[in-house]
Amino acid sequence: MSRLQGFISQLFTATDKLEASSDESLLGRYRTGDSAAFEILYARHRHGLYRFLLGLSGQAELADEVFQDTWLSLIRSGSQPQGRATFRTWLFQIARNRLIDHWRRHGSRQPLHERYDEQLHALSDDASDPEQLLSLSRDSLRLDSALQTLPADQREVFLLRAHGDLDLAQIASLTDTPLETVKSRLRYAQQKLRRLLAEEVLT
Repeated sequence: MSRLQGFISQLFTATDKLEASSDESLLGRYRTGDSAAFEILYARHRHGLYRFLLGLSGQAELADEVFQDTWLSLIRSGSQPQGRATFRTWLFQIARNRLIDHWRRHGSRQPLHERYDEQLHALSDDASDPEQLLSLSRDSLRLDSALQTLPADQREVFLLRAHGDLDLAQIASLTDTPLETVKSRLRYAQQKLRRLLAEEVLT
């Protein structure tokens, strides 16, 4: 093997190892000046984070703005996830806080702080996995339309599960909500979306 081939082989091996690293390890490497580590983090999470913000805000322009603010906050900050928080949970927490900040700055209605009787939204059909519900929709516009019919707190839990890939305990911690409440919100959201998307398939 030539020296050039050996160098290329080492380069690919190093890249493969970097891509196999945990989010937390990549963040640590980025904090020490490894820009390639940030590129991998961004590639891993950009789609899910943007879909979460778009679904929660219902506005593409606002989702774009908060998405950029979230990554800029991460870049400018020297902080790390605290305690048992994962990088993903921490990233989505930053995004959620930035969106709430935007609503406050602009005097907008803050749907995440609204209260409602969750029992009113209970349906009798069985819950489906978020990924199955996402695949039921013919296109993203119809799914987005269905999502906007949900109360904001239910929509947020569904989006964090579907696009953030967070477990229920992580969602409870991120939203500062009791675990049983998170479970019920996800269940009601899944039930309503399942009914709406099933009706869409039949029409």
